[in-house]
Amino acid sequence: MSSKRNVLVKNASFLMAAALISKVVGLLYKSPLTRIVGADGMAYYGLAQQAYLILLMIASYSIPQAVSKIIAEKLAQGEYRNAQKYFKGSLLYATVAGGAVALFCLVGASILIPSNQQGATLALRVLSPTIFLSGILGVYRGYFQAYRNMVPTSISQILEQFANAAFSILAAWFFIEVVAGSDKDSIDRWGAAGGTIGTGVGVVAALLFVLVVYHLNRKIIQKKIASDQTGQEESYQEVIGVILRMVTPIILSAFIYNVNGYIDGYLFSEILGHQGFEDEGIRMLYTEYSIYFLSIINIPLTLSSAAPTSMIPEVSAAYARDHLELANRKVDQAVQLSMFISIPSAVGLAVLSQPIVRILFPDTIGTAGLLLTVGAVTVVLNGLSNISNGVLQGIGLPNLPMRNAAIALVVDVSSLVVMLLTTGLGILAVVLAIIIYSVLICILNDRSMKKYLGYKNKWVDAYLIPFLASIPMALAAWLLFMGVYFLIPSDLLGLAVSVPLAAVVYVVLYIVIARVPEEELRAFPFGGILVRIAGILRIYG
Repeated sequence: MSSKRNVLVKNASFLMAAALISKVVGLLYKSPLTRIVGADGMAYYGLAQQAYLILLMIASYSIPQAVSKIIAEKLAQGEYRNAQKYFKGSLLYATVAGGAVALFCLVGASILIPSNQQGATLALRVLSPTIFLSGILGVYRGYFQAYRNMVPTSISQILEQFANAAFSILAAWFFIEVVAGSDKDSIDRWGAAGGTIGTGVGVVAALLFVLVVYHLNRKIIQKKIASDQTGQEESYQEVIGVILRMVTPIILSAFIYNVNGYIDGYLFSEILGHQGFEDEGIRMLYTEYSIYFLSIINIPLTLSSAAPTSMIPEVSAAYARDHLELANRKVDQAVQLSMFISIPSAVGLAVLSQPIVRILFPDTIGTAGLLLTVGAVTVVLNGLSNISNGVLQGIGLPNLPMRNAAIALVVDVSSLVVMLLTTGLGILAVVLAIIIYSVLICILNDRSMKKYLGYKNKWVDAYLIPFLASIPMALAAWLLFMGVYFLIPSDLLGLAVSVPLAAVVYVVLYIVIARVPEEELRAFPFGGILVRIAGILRIYG
């Protein structure tokens, strides 16, 4: 496989490695943070983070995708001067949009928090500067991605999460010990606010890093601009117009695609409050969902979304040159890579959910384990929907995933309200509504891809083979864990033995069943190791 054909997988591997490190760090610091601020403080923290993410969607969340798509198309056509203009225009857009949304967050934070959980308002207000800075950071990340350089994005993600973890814990402790009063509600509010400080510090650290990288590469960029012989130069008025037409639908699509989590949490709190549930009980259940469940499941979700993030410039460039077959091959690579990770991750989380939650969050009341068992399937579903969203945006049809997400959102909210009003499912209803939403997104996006790209899923290679390899893996994981736990009742020891051995079972069975050609297998994460395993198994003769 040539270096050019390896670009997608190498970029995805960089992003996956960075995502894994950053998400593991993000998961691990939640436990000491919980011990500092308490369950109620973490519930406020979770509510503030959910509202913050929605505001971030509006201001800047999808800017890296949009910027990378626009600039990648210009670079593919050799229009380096226009590419730089779009970079500067995107910075202007991010500054204005991020500033407006940050101001709204500062002034109107209480509107976004459920009426019976207003203690989270302070934490949300603390996050307002982060919204502004995140847009600028997103433009730089998208710019580097357009040049097919995922290293700055990957390193900046790791720096962001380490800074976030360290300062979240320190600021939460400082606010509780020095700033907060003696009453419990004040401690909960200020503890949550201190936790959110780390989010802003992380963004500042990442932004400083990408600024340094850009400065170091400035001469190379200027040489490329000077070498532009296309004679095509757009005015800044045209540039801003294109950015608005491109970025706005993508941001609206991302907003609709992700707003269900915020709406579901808001409705859960309000409806249970009106049904007479105590506010403290609601916060406890919401902590099990928003902090424990989501923190764990977001690790494989982030890994599965790394493929479409790095894929968009590749698909955009191929589609811009009218190379539909090449674009479809890039999609196939992304799907196979994503499912290779997503399917065994989902199965493993479902089987070992309770000991995983007990180790990471000893204060759990057990609900998070049940949520993880039921909701593990969203790892696969969200992996698929992230890829299909990326494809549709990459071929210039951002309105389609937005329309599909809107349809799924209506069904999601309707089903959640019905379940909360007519059943005793409680917080489990939120996870079931998310599953319904994710299934609909996958179905609708798949139909759109078939219609406009002529794409056909390779069901056997992408989905069936990793699933078949995951079944014995799950059995091995459960038997090994139970065996070790029977001898030495330790969740940590049981997982330390069962998880790596089960992973070996999966990899071996996948290689044996799939018989992936050596050239393609090398393109997988840790492909060299996989090829050596295949050699031991005599897969290639």
